[in-house]
Amino acid sequence: MRLILAILLPFVVFFTIRRPFQGFFCLLLQLTLIGWIPAAIWAVYSLSQYNTDKKIKAATKDRA
Repeated sequence: MRLILAILLPFVVFFTIRRPFQGFFCLLLQLTLIGWIPAAIWAVYSLSQYNTDKKIKAATKDRA
């Protein structure tokens, strides 16, 4: 669901992963038609990094 949101409304994804400053910056970028594609790519990349960080945190929690 977040992946679809990252493509359609990139700035919203940053608020869902608790990065409000980047969300505002992404909104400014998204307001231009040319900036929409870089904003969507940035949102998808940030979402994948967020998911990876969650997996790493869960794996290290299980070890301890």
